[in-house]
Amino acid sequence: MRKKCVKLVLLLAVLLLTGCGAKQGVDDFATNEGYGSTESGAEKTESSGKGIPKEDIKVGVLHLTDPAEGAGYTYTHDLGIQGMQKNLGLSDDQIVRKVNIDDTDNAAVEQALQECVDEGCNIIFTTSWGYMDCTEEMAEKYPDIYFCHGTGYKSNGKNFINYFGRIYQARYLSGIVAGMNTKTNKIGYVAAQGSDNSEVTGGIDAFAMGIALVNPDAKVYVKVTNSWYAPEAEEAASKELLAMGCDVMAQHCDTPYPQTMAEEAGVYGIGYNSDMRKETPDSCLCSVIWNWSAYYTSAVQSVIDGTWTGENYYGGMQEGLVQITDLADFCVDGTKEKVDEAKAKILSGESNVFDGVMETNTGETVGEEGKTLDDATITGGINWYYKNVEVVE
Repeated sequence: MRKKCVKLVLLLAVLLLTGCGAKQGVDDFATNEGYGSTESGAEKTESSGKGIPKEDIKVGVLHLTDPAEGAGYTYTHDLGIQGMQKNLGLSDDQIVRKVNIDDTDNAAVEQALQECVDEGCNIIFTTSWGYMDCTEEMAEKYPDIYFCHGTGYKSNGKNFINYFGRIYQARYLSGIVAGMNTKTNKIGYVAAQGSDNSEVTGGIDAFAMGIALVNPDAKVYVKVTNSWYAPEAEEAASKELLAMGCDVMAQHCDTPYPQTMAEEAGVYGIGYNSDMRKETPDSCLCSVIWNWSAYYTSAVQSVIDGTWTGENYYGGMQEGLVQITDLADFCVDGTKEKVDEAKAKILSGESNVFDGVMETNTGETVGEEGKTLDDATITGGINWYYKNVEVVE
């Protein structure tokens, strides 16, 4: 999940599915189908028309933590890098990883980027929000190198783009699962950022809308840590929500604490980023997951082919880029049917989740009858909570 705030705008992403009970590995993420893109404030350029031979490609990637942790945000991004490598047949020495790069430390970010450049990388992915400004500066300094920043909003339409996805679609489906399986009607949510961050807030709202669709009596209790990666704060937030009686735990944070502590407490969890069943097999109802390999494959392939256009990327379920895993066999009867029904509407375009008039938890309304929120608003203008959300101070 990653440094992302502000109300600016759009674009970005990717995602996929694997069962909350299936073995997950590189093969699960090795698909290069279903690319999509949208434009942002930066004007896109025409195709460069000048490719780079595959044997000369070198890919750099900056990770916030170490993929070896085996779960969560960085792990999922690196599965995407591995999937891209497999799809394109690149050798190990064509991938340069910089791990444990603190995105609040500009000096460390600049050094990692410079090392990627010095080691010959011709396309570099920076996966965390806080890498954005340094990535922008390096793109200006090295116009012949392609820079792709995950989750932010800056781009130049040339050699610097941003990428992300419609994760709110999968959040909505997971809300249906949570709403049907809670017994206390108290659902906990550990959030990295507050309402000033549209990515986190929009995900919470989509989750809450899915819950309300099937269980209007349930409430979502949100505890904000104000950090993308804060193990102690995430553990404390999880404890507090569980002590309140929350019997389903969801999250937009990096550690698996909300899930592991839910299992320890004998209640349910909704995982995020990667399939968390391997950590919590007895409590994971499903996980909201990404398939980053789809985007990484398409981006590197465009550099090889000379078809890079400078467009930002914002994919969704229609592109096969975000999804929830298969449901646990201990979900209550009827859960799968409700999820499948809602998923079909998203895939057909009948539903975009943020449709019509929506009531906030302050009694105000957002949206218009017969219309849906546009991408700019979804990615940069959702700073309100849905009616069944309560923030725990």
